[in-house]
Amino acid sequence: MTERADDAQFTITRIFDAPRDLVWRAWTESADAAEWWHPRGIEIKEGSVAVDARPGGRYAYTMVNPADGTEYPTAGVYREVVPPRRLVFTWASPGDPDDTAPVITVDLRELDGDRTEMLFHLRGFAGAPGDGDVYDGWDSAFDLLGDQVTVRAR
Repeated sequence: MTERADDAQFTITRIFDAPRDLVWRAWTESADAAEWWHPRGIEIKEGSVAVDARPGGRYAYTMVNPADGTEYPTAGVYREVVPPRRLVFTWASPGDPDDTAPVITVDLRELDGDRTEMLFHLRGFAGAPGDGDVYDGWDSAFDLLGDQVTVRAR
């Protein structure tokens, strides 16, 4: 995650058939995050997810490619936490400086019918649909998030 440019960014918007509180917990509780903080075909290393969702708190997790065992450790610091509406946090490899790391903003908006709109914005890393990389990875993870919160909302 070393690419960094002020104009490198992308946004993904999703609507989930689940209340905002469920989507918020999926982002801020370690056990919930462990179920979806990875794209399909990749796994979370058991016991690697740690979330301290408060301003200045840190999170960490490690994805693993089961086909070859490659590990992808990720870590960051929360800059803004406004339950259950907004998260702003850095997104980097462990040891990367927080002040130059890409920044993710997640805004959650309640919709009628116990649905939630999620606006995910990543600044500091380019991505586009079909890139086979960061955009597609997050997009796939959001499929898993949708499955998770929809089941729990029933």
